[in-house]
Amino acid sequence: MKINIAESNLERIVIVGGGFAGLMLAKKLAKANYQVVLIDKNNYHQFQPLFYQVAMAGLEPSSIAFPLRKFFQGNANVFIRVTEVTAIEYDKKRLQTPLGIVNYDHLVIATGADTNFFGNATLAAKALPMKSVSEALYLRNRILDDYEKTLSITDPEERQGYIDIVIVGGGPTGVEIAGSLAEMRKYILPKDYPEMNCEEIEIFLIQSGDQLLKGMSDEAAKKALQFLQKLDVKVILNNRVTSFDGELVTMKDGTSIRSRKVIWAAGILGAIFEGFPAAAIGPGNRLKVNNQCQVLGMENVYALGDVALMEGDAKFPEGHPQVAQVAMQMGEYLAGSFKRKQQGKPIVPFVYRDLGSMATIGRNKAVVDFPRFKIQGFFAWLIWLFVHLYQLLGVRNKVMVFINWVWNYVTYDQSLRLMIRPHVPKEMKSEK
Repeated sequence: MKINIAESNLERIVIVGGGFAGLMLAKKLAKANYQVVLIDKNNYHQFQPLFYQVAMAGLEPSSIAFPLRKFFQGNANVFIRVTEVTAIEYDKKRLQTPLGIVNYDHLVIATGADTNFFGNATLAAKALPMKSVSEALYLRNRILDDYEKTLSITDPEERQGYIDIVIVGGGPTGVEIAGSLAEMRKYILPKDYPEMNCEEIEIFLIQSGDQLLKGMSDEAAKKALQFLQKLDVKVILNNRVTSFDGELVTMKDGTSIRSRKVIWAAGILGAIFEGFPAAAIGPGNRLKVNNQCQVLGMENVYALGDVALMEGDAKFPEGHPQVAQVAMQMGEYLAGSFKRKQQGKPIVPFVYRDLGSMATIGRNKAVVDFPRFKIQGFFAWLIWLFVHLYQLLGVRNKVMVFINWVWNYVTYDQSLRLMIRPHVPKEMKSEK
């Protein structure tokens, strides 16, 4: 059975994934002479850089998500299907989905990345990832729920396990979560939980390497460490988590930490589906592409963003960093390539323009690396705020996020500490 998509004389470009890369490509092709089919398992675009603020009760999920159909209103050549691609049948130029078969003339894989637990099944079962809005919301519920339970626990050791939090991974996500949790411990929890001694709460950030923010400058790494230490985050370098049983976190050196929550921000794997030849899959489960973003050995199949591995670049010989800027630039580049192809113009290779990298560490503190200069502290924090506000989709989202940020800054408070759990009807519970 085929998915019902209007037949057209136009060539069909199927884009799998509505993240930064897929959305940018679809946007740039919306008025082009192609039929564009955008497939995503959600009906909205997620602004991943602010997932941690949803998890820390700073923003509501609706503030960082934007409906795909609203984005493409009025674009008759863009078709959206909410489903998940399970396999590619390359020889037949079609995709398998639970809704049916989707044929393509050109296929673009922009599926992003999944959490990498490095083959550790125990960690995969117990640790808390944060690669989607729903996972961020679940993490928020877990943190608040555990603090509620803490008030009724009399045993000090058991209570410590509920209130302490371990974060694994010292990249931007791990650093931002640690800083946000430390700010919550300092300003929010003492007001919400006056019965609890918030000074007992310990926040651990574990990084396997010898510095934080790998990929950023040494100045940024050192300053981020200083900022976190001033916030009383216990940063552990040159060590890694080997196991977690739900109550005890064990590290490579044999030491352990009692905690019921391990937030996993230690690595990612390309999110690909079945049907790709082994020769096309590179390190990190990413699809190997040439300098035109075409998957090696696969005609009319392309990969963008986190899932794409373009090796051989002089500045990035092991592939580009898996960040939003790379994804957006690849999406814009490939749209231009499709247009040039129709015009009979030669296709130029992709060149990544490094605009810099940044991370925020709590209130008034951030680190920013631009290609020509580096900034740390309050001014860097203002730049971080502006860049992320600018990149958000939708005027309403920009306004709501800005209002929340101003309110949080002025009042030292967050007003979104709600535990929102999905309701399951009794009939469905009984079926389980």
